[in-house]
Parts: sequence; C-alpha cells; structure tokens
Amino acid sequence: MSEIRENVVVDERYRVIDRLGSGGMADVWRAEDLQLGRKVALKVLHSRFAQDREFVERFRREASSAAGLQHPNVVGVFDRGEFDGTYYIAMEYVDGEPLRDVIARGVDIPWALQATRQILAAAEFAHERGIVHRDFKPLNVLIDHDGRARVTDFGIARAGGSEITQTGSVMGTAQYISPEQAQGLEVSPATDVYSIGVILYEMLTGRVPFDGDSAVGVAMRQVSEPPTPPSEINPNVYPALDGVVMRALAKDPRDRYASAREFSAALDQAEANPYGAPADTASYAPLPPAPAPTARRGPWRWILLAILAGGLAGLAVWALTRPDAVLVPNVLNKSEERARTLLSRAGFDVRVEAESSARPAGEVFEQDPAAGTEADDGSEVTIVVSRGLGRAAVPEVSGRGVSAAVSALEDEGFLVDQRREFSDEVEEGRVIRTEPGAGVALDRGRTVTIFVSRGADVVSVPEVVGLDRIAAEREIEDAGLIAHFEPEDADEPQDQLLRQIPDPGAERDRGDSVTIVVSTGAGSIGVKDVIGQTESVATRKLEKQGLGVRVRMVDVTAPVDDGRVVDQSPDPGSRAVAGETVTIFVGRLIVPPSPGEGDGLQTP
Repeated sequence: MSEIRENVVVDERYRVIDRLGSGGMADVWRAEDLQLGRKVALKVLHSRFAQDREFVERFRREASSAAGLQHPNVVGVFDRGEFDGTYYIAMEYVDGEPLRDVIARGVDIPWALQATRQILAAAEFAHERGIVHRDFKPLNVLIDHDGRARVTDFGIARAGGSEITQTGSVMGTAQYISPEQAQGLEVSPATDVYSIGVILYEMLTGRVPFDGDSAVGVAMRQVSEPPTPPSEINPNVYPALDGVVMRALAKDPRDRYASAREFSAALDQAEANPYGAPADTASYAPLPPAPAPTARRGPWRWILLAILAGGLAGLAVWALTRPDAVLVPNVLNKSEERARTLLSRAGFDVRVEAESSARPAGEVFEQDPAAGTEADDGSEVTIVVSRGLGRAAVPEVSGRGVSAAVSALEDEGFLVDQRREFSDEVEEGRVIRTEPGAGVALDRGRTVTIFVSRGADVVSVPEVVGLDRIAAEREIEDAGLIAHFEPEDADEPQDQLLRQIPDPGAERDRGDSVTIVVSTGAGSIGVKDVIGQTESVATRKLEKQGLGVRVRMVDVTAPVDDGRVVDQSPDPGSRAVAGETVTIFVGRLIVPPSPGEGDGLQTP
C-alpha cells in the first residue's frame, strides 16, 4: 500500500497538496480536484483500519450521511472511493480554522450566541433528515473567513437503523458527550442539544463543564455531577442565558430543549430579556392544599389537638434556638486561600482535604455541601484541594516510533501533541526530538510536543525543456529547487532550453540546484583559419564545415600573396551557424610602375 503524501494523485483525480490534520481514524489532506480544478479536503482512512469492517462502515456512513446535507452551515461531501487498499471521502475545502482555536483566543457573548445559532441550524437540518451527529465539539466546527460556522465530521452519525453499536463502547469525545452516550443508552436529537450546550458553555467560560484525567472519569462526571453555572465562572453571563445553558445540560434528555430550533429560540429570548425570569418554574410550584377535616368530632379530636399544640410549641422553641441557615458560596476553581476566606466570611468552619488531580496544585475542585445549598451558620464545609499530579522529567523518545514515544510520555503523565517535519537524519515515522527536551522537569498534565520525521525533504525534478526561460525558472522554484542557467553556443535560437541536469523525475533534496543549459544563439561551428590558403583549398575547407563562401579579390603587390587568401570574415575561430557565409579575400598581383614612367617628361 502506497503512503498518501504530497503530490500523490489519488484515484487518478485528486492531487495531494499537504496535510491539514490527523484524527483518530483518518488523516485530512488538502488536494486539488484535477477534473474540476478546485481544492477539496480529502479524508483518508488510516491504513490500519482499512481491514476493520466496523471502521470502514463508519467511514462509509459518514459519506452517506453528509452527502445528503446541503446546507450553508454543513461542510459538503462531493465524492467517496477506494484507493490502494484504503478509503477516502472528498469534501468541500473550507478556508478557515477550527472553532477550538477561536475559543482559545477568547470570544465575547454576542459572538458565542451567533456561532451557537449557526451550529444549531446545522443540527436542526440534520435532525429533520433523521441524522444525529453524536460528536459535536469545537474541533468539528470550522469558522470560515466570512465568520460562518461550518459543521463537519459525521463519522459516527446515526441515520435511521444503520447505527453500529458495540457493548461498552462510548462514541464521541468524553468532554462533549451526553450522559446517555456515556451510559451506552439510545441517542436522539437531545443528545446533540447537550453537546452543543457544552460548546456554548466553553465559549462563555473558556472551559468545558467537566474534565479529568481519563475519558472514563470525565464520562462518569457527565452522568453524576451537576455543572457549575457559567455565571459563576464568567460574571458577564446574565441570568437568562445562565438558565438556557443549564437546561441544555440537563442530565435527563426529557428535561432539555425538545429540538435545536427550540434551543435557538431560547437564546433569542434570553438575549432580548437578559434578566427575565426562568422559563421553567416547575421546581417552584406551590404545595397542594391540605385535605379538608372530617365531619366526625369526638374526644380523639381534642387529644390530637393537644399533641399538635405540644409539637408546635416544641417546633417554636427549636426555631428560636436553631442556627441560622446560610447559603454556601461557590469556591470551586478558586485557590485554597481564597476559598477559606469566602467560607469564613459566610460563617462556616473549613475542613481541607488534599488529593492528586489534573487541576493546578492549590486549586479547589470539590466542596461539600455543594455551592448554592443552605447549611447551618457555623457548620463545617469540606473543600478538596488539588495536589496536582506532581512533576516528572520528559523521557528521551528520540528515534522511537510514534506509538512507543506517545506511550512513554503518557506513562509519565504528560499530554502529547504531534507535529511533522522533514529530516535527512531520522527515518520517516520516528521521533526527531521533543519540546520541551528530554530531561526537562515538568508538571504532569502538561503538553509535550513530539516532532515526527517525514523523511528526507526530497522533491521530484520537473521537466522544463520546451518551456521559455521564465516559465522554467518558476516551475523549478515551485518544486522547491533552485534554477541554475548555463549558456552554450548552439544553432538553436538564443535562450532556448537545450537540456536539464538532472533529468525530469529524478529526486533531489529540497533546495538543490537544477542546471538548465541555454543556447546563446551564437552557433556551433568554429570557423577555420584559411588565411594563406589558395582560393580553391580555402573554399573546399569552409564548405566542408557547412558554410557558404563568398570571394572578393583585392590587389596585392607581393607575389607570394597572389591567388591566396589574405583575410577572412568572420575571423578565424569565431562561431557560426551552419549555412552562414564566410567572405574570403583573395590576392590579385599588380606590378607597380617603374620610376618616372608615365610622368610625361623626356630625359636628356
């Protein structure tokens, strides 16, 4: 199986330009559609999955699911096929960036709401056609140069009855999956509503509601823990918007918005009335009226009244002597010192426990009682403070394969990012170096970047003979090489390319020179020296060279020059084109007059 790489033509149609990214089961390449002359995003299934029936089926389903979704907020799918033992999907190329990168820079609330509405529009369009995406996350939303959100990656979408399930499997990304996905239960449009709610939460606060050391741990928190309201992290989140987000993140799908359209309408309402009352007040409904007393009266009535009176008296004494109930403040994500101060000011005693976690050392990540509940004034609140994950030295992984390097780094508690670059020394697919370098001590949980070799940076020499000089130089430079022109006297017109070194198709390191031999137009015949030769001999020699001969007679006075060539043009040794005429000047002897002859004087 040939590796997909730059300049490879896939299925005789798509010429690969460069890699855009890599995911769990496929790489995405920018490519040129040679038939339609447009750029596409080519998603190619990893070769190790090409023989796996489930992965291939998921990959094919992505194409089938997305091909029918022609919507302004959905990345279109053009084509799918097989190539050299694996499978590919040709998609619309979106010139932009993932929403993940936009969130990392920070967004304001109006932008976040507008982006969410566009994502919801894509979800609603898919839901109306029976498709549940099941993997909404910022990496699967692209923001184009016009600021429009475009949803992609329907790789685990469910359409009709085509869902593939596997006992115990969790489909999707842990930080964004719904509680029902985490439990392996049936999914519905409400599943996507939850994931989009997580995306909105992250845009508003800069963090996801639940995170942790492992995907399983995060999934368990999705099921069991209530999220912190966004306003407690970002005070600019107004109450109505707080309520919309919390409803979208309800654990029970029936408590969420019934559709993406309803979610979008709730955002509109919250934006129009930021401090309005929550739309759902069922939890504040009054208690039903007490039942009416029976008509029967007797001695038991007085006994019951006495007992009730005694109970009420005792209740009054307890109410007068019990501690006041105080609202427990939220101290999650705060430093231990700040948490102690807030709880002490509220009237609580503080008990501190420390545990290892992925949170920064010294940060509170649990509290009991929970924030927003009531507790007796002076009672104890327990906070759990992160000890962090400790520190470790970055292991030496240079020269290892990617899997081995990633395992070694993850075993030390680091996150791993991958980048690829060319290397003349390190074999393709092996690690060149890490950043930070081996031996550097880091907090566990930090990201270490591994640089993976793409092999030697070699390029194929293009064919340029037949092009003009400017076009040839452009072709050579576009291929990453340097054009070196070498003149040569030749019969061909000036600047015509005669040959190139090395030959077309040869592989050379990027930055190497390609020599292009160019005609000077000065010809290829060196004119022979025929001065001193007789006319007949000179003519024969020049004609034998393929040159024409023109004879001009000149007067000479030396007998030795009579009938011989005394000069020629062009000069001997100069270059001439075949058929060019050489003029030879042949001497013709004249006798000078005797002294005094012809002067008309008579001697005495």
